[in-house]
Amino acid sequence: MVTIANRTALERTPAHALALDCLVAGMEAAHPAAIVEETVSVDDGLLRIDGEFDDESAEYDLTRYERVVVVGGGNAAGHFARTVEEIIGPWITEGVVVTDDPAGTSVVSELDGDHPIPSERGVRGAERVLDVAERASDDDLVLACVTGGGSALLPAPVDPLSLADLQAVTESLLRCGASIDEINAVRKHCSAIKGGKLARAASPATVVTLVMSDVIGDELGVIASGPTAPDPTTYADALDVLARYDLSAPEAVTSYLAEGERGVHPETVKPTDPLLETVNSHILGSGRTAIDAARSVASERGYTPLVLSARVRGEASDAAITHVAIAEECHVTGEPVSPPAVLISGGETTVTLADNHGSGGPNQEFVLSGAVELDVDDIVIASVDTDGIDGATEVAGAIAAPPEIPRDEGCAALARNDAQPLLTDADSIVRTGPTGTNVNDLRVLVVGDDSSA
Repeated sequence: MVTIANRTALERTPAHALALDCLVAGMEAAHPAAIVEETVSVDDGLLRIDGEFDDESAEYDLTRYERVVVVGGGNAAGHFARTVEEIIGPWITEGVVVTDDPAGTSVVSELDGDHPIPSERGVRGAERVLDVAERASDDDLVLACVTGGGSALLPAPVDPLSLADLQAVTESLLRCGASIDEINAVRKHCSAIKGGKLARAASPATVVTLVMSDVIGDELGVIASGPTAPDPTTYADALDVLARYDLSAPEAVTSYLAEGERGVHPETVKPTDPLLETVNSHILGSGRTAIDAARSVASERGYTPLVLSARVRGEASDAAITHVAIAEECHVTGEPVSPPAVLISGGETTVTLADNHGSGGPNQEFVLSGAVELDVDDIVIASVDTDGIDGATEVAGAIAAPPEIPRDEGCAALARNDAQPLLTDADSIVRTGPTGTNVNDLRVLVVGDDSSA
């Protein structure tokens, strides 16, 4: 269960309460315990997987394999592995996942890592994951549990790069406002596990990847930097990202990427690689899972739900302005839906940090920007990162209505990317702690009318 620690202080109106209920429902629906129980089953040794986007069920005869091992990483990897253990049980021989939110597995080892900046313990965990994969034979089944956050939690710097090199380039990429695709193009080519290299390590074993998507479009090569998925990007693409944002990456990184472009180092796994013939992937849940749950709650409460998009991206403050413009139109004209209504979106926004930036995250900045832009008081805006960690902060996000935020102070805070202190003073911060899932951002705007205020 997802609990908002400071919920009592946040439930200022029925609209605030509804927004919080929608957020909690979305996070709980996207929890691995709920998703895996609905999509994975074993009957008489036959493993059945019903992925979110699979046209038909996939089946794997567990009796054919000498060993079944579990590997993986991500914010929700521990909860993922624990639920897989509960379903597959005695078929699992061994396993290891790296996470920052352990769930208490019994057979699979949970190793600590860090997110969003990779750490030494994440490196050690990634080495253990690679070791288990490399020991798999063609008679084994490797189940890879992959969730959002796996890019940072499974760093595995490729020789001769160091952890410090990865940390420096990761911090620069996160600060510059690069998209997740651009960030991963660089990370894949600096890693021994990303870009299909985990699948390469496990070959010729059969690899079945169970995925919880936290990226727009649910591209397998982007989720956790695609440890078992083919990678269409190249060393040249990685260098282009560094040049596009004028990043001063460590010399070791730029030199390695340049050598790779010249063919000195092997590329990531490409879509035509024969090893992929024994690799199958199934997306079990995504941001759409959370959105659908939030929509159901709104409908049950008598509000008209409208899903704006599951693919919102770009600057958080800009996205907020578009969202509140639609909410205002609903309130004033009844278009595109009449109030009382709940507007819902998912995806991932970014923040390009000012030089003298303060504290906050994309979801907090989204709420603050929306609150200062709104011209209608009867609208509540809420946004969280479903893993409970907004950016590099220890809060999930925020919720607010225009009267609660001083406009001048809000604009000043946005200019220096310092949303958290002002939202804290306004009792608008949403605190959940780690939620056990990660399907990216979930946003809810409750548009009231006279009868629902």
